[in-house]
Amino acid sequence: MQSLEQLISLLNDWLYSYVLIVLLIGLGIYFTFKIKFGQFRLIGHMFKLMTESADGVGDKKGITPFKAFCISAASRIGTGNIAGVAVAIAAGGPGAVFWMWVIALIGGATSFVESTLGQIYKVKDGDTFRGGPAYYIEQALGKRKLGVFFSILTAVTFGFIFNSVQANTIASSFTKAFNIKPLYIGIVLFIVTGYVIFGGVKRIANVSATIVPIMASLYILVALFIMIKNITLVPHMFGMIFANAFGVKAAFGGTLGAAIMNGVRRGLFSNEAGMGSVPNAAATADTSHPAKQGLIQTLGVYVDTILVCSTTAFIILLSGILNTPGAADLEGVQLTQAALSLQVGNWGNTFLAICILLFSYSSIIGNYYYGESNIEFIESSSGFLTAYRIFVLVMVFLGSIAKFGLIWDAADVFMGTMAVINLIVISKLGPIAFATFNDYVKQLKEGNNPVFKASNIKGLGKVECWNDDN
Repeated sequence: MQSLEQLISLLNDWLYSYVLIVLLIGLGIYFTFKIKFGQFRLIGHMFKLMTESADGVGDKKGITPFKAFCISAASRIGTGNIAGVAVAIAAGGPGAVFWMWVIALIGGATSFVESTLGQIYKVKDGDTFRGGPAYYIEQALGKRKLGVFFSILTAVTFGFIFNSVQANTIASSFTKAFNIKPLYIGIVLFIVTGYVIFGGVKRIANVSATIVPIMASLYILVALFIMIKNITLVPHMFGMIFANAFGVKAAFGGTLGAAIMNGVRRGLFSNEAGMGSVPNAAATADTSHPAKQGLIQTLGVYVDTILVCSTTAFIILLSGILNTPGAADLEGVQLTQAALSLQVGNWGNTFLAICILLFSYSSIIGNYYYGESNIEFIESSSGFLTAYRIFVLVMVFLGSIAKFGLIWDAADVFMGTMAVINLIVISKLGPIAFATFNDYVKQLKEGNNPVFKASNIKGLGKVECWNDDN
């Protein structure tokens, strides 16, 4: 077991210290210039798009843009926002927060590209749509085997590993707050998760659209209370973040390298920009132009990291918990719980446990959908899908009683591998997304509600859902 942990640690260090930092930042900057800083210029427009109804070309299919956003937000806003941020700060110091912001800001462009491609290459699936990297790998690059490999990675990463992490976080939080045995928590999660995932994508979307706004609002309101309570410390907190980000001051054991590596790792785990997961949700939306989902999913990156992740970071840094005896012994969510309790009293444990339940449970069902979409790419069979659902439920149960560290590290390896493959693929397909963005902006400037036609995009060719006769 020790040798396995060492191997996983070695792979993580290599992926996040070298490969992913170069790819994420390099491609993020490249995409930012190619879409002319659209991830910043069109932020106001992104909010407007969230209110659009389903607006397909031809027959009404799929789900609303907002519900597609909620599926991706359900997956994004989870363990990474509460436990992951705590891990990043504990290992990399306050500077890790800055690098999480960087990954989010330039990652917005990356998310636009991959989500737009997910919409362009989506396929019909009864009265809905499905799509994602596996689909654009096969259709645009003609590489079915690579698409299958990516689908396997996604199904295992999200359905099995990530959901084990989410279940583990729920169990850890509830054990601390209510002294409930992990076994009982695992049984309950098994049952309620089964109810939702056996209901299909529309039930997943409806549940996500209910949970996501409530959980995010509650968490942010408590953080605002803490910031107001400690208003005189806020400038000092931001000073710590920026000073540590560039190695000016190695507080709490953090160094420049540790700050960058942990910020990138946790930022990617949380907002998923470039990983190839969000395009699976983007593809489900019924919309008149693929760029609309690209922009909506870009907004999702900001909501996740700039808003919700920062909320956790501020709670921890304003509490002063890192300077208290025994803080080094706290893992992930326990560190956040301790910080919150210092600020609001013992009810903080209960409140955070409930937040974690909502965050992590919504992630479980969102993660499951990503896996389902990719299972159907591999083999569109009801029996195959049922078997996958059962395995997902088993992993949710086992995750409730499993060891924290090894599961988390394994998630990092799988996540990093997915990101490397997807980033290379979207760098090749980037011109299609850039042309789609330009087409969208052109129609917008003309005062029109943009409508996409595949024939307007040079080199696109025939796609199932966007041909001119659809």
